Amino acid sequence: MLHLLLDPWNYQFMQRALVISILIGVLCPALGSYLIVQRMTMIADVVAHCVLPGLSISYFLRLDMLFGAAVSGLCGGFLISWIRTQSRIKSDAAMALTFSTFFSLGIMLITVLKNKIDLDAFLYGNILSVTWLDVWRTGIISAIVLIAIAAFYKELLFYTFDKTGAQAIGLPVNKIYVGFMAAITLTIIASMQAVGVILVVALLTVPALTANLLVKELHHMILLGALIGLFSSVSGVYLSYYQNLPSGPTISLISTGLFLLALLFSPSQGILTQTKLPQTELTKTNLTKTKP
Repeated sequence: MLHLLLDPWNYQFMQRALVISILIGVLCPALGSYLIVQRMTMIADVVAHCVLPGLSISYFLRLDMLFGAAVSGLCGGFLISWIRTQSRIKSDAAMALTFSTFFSLGIMLITVLKNKIDLDAFLYGNILSVTWLDVWRTGIISAIVLIAIAAFYKELLFYTFDKTGAQAIGLPVNKIYVGFMAAITLTIIASMQAVGVILVVALLTVPALTANLLVKELHHMILLGALIGLFSSVSGVYLSYYQNLPSGPTISLISTGLFLLALLFSPSQGILTQTKLPQTELTKTNLTKTKP
């Protein structure tokens, strides 16, 4: 058993894959917990696709592609906020409009500028091809985002559950929103190389959703979600190594499997456990009624 765990560490590409899977496995659910509570999971998908125009332009100009992706992703987030605040258009419609516009623009720019960007790698990622530079970059982004979450936990908590109240007591809600969007964009960029822009949404949301079925407090949800994401990522890399499976989808499916288990057997919110509660309560009620 031990040699099964240690054998992949003999290869450089597996060392890099395992380290980056640990980083994104902790980072994504920690931030995704806020998205779940704020009911903003779709914005992660939108921002993930908004980075494509920036990738295309930075590739054409021979700039750092991740810099272009960050600028483009932030522009998408700000456009959603601007449309929502300056018109009667709802958030879901603003996100759909931004998603389709930026993704179409990205495809158009790739064609017009004749860039040779690998769209398959962009969409699905390849964790086995990451370099040590990618690992260091992901490590720095993870440290910045996690430290920011810990440092501003109370402000984020207040903003998450009561934006109007947060604004009333003087919290800079606009700056918090900008910082939050920046954290989402950086997290997506850090994870994009490993699992792609499509499956990064799964890492951001599914472990946090699983934790949400098991615990009630937000800080417990963040910690448990990070543990679930860590287990899903690392076990997914091991399974893809030994069974020759695509790593990104394997990580996503393991995470989904854990969610289904929680959905069925969660002590407080499980579908199967909840069906037993009324019977138990009914029995107690009947016993109470039969007592003299």
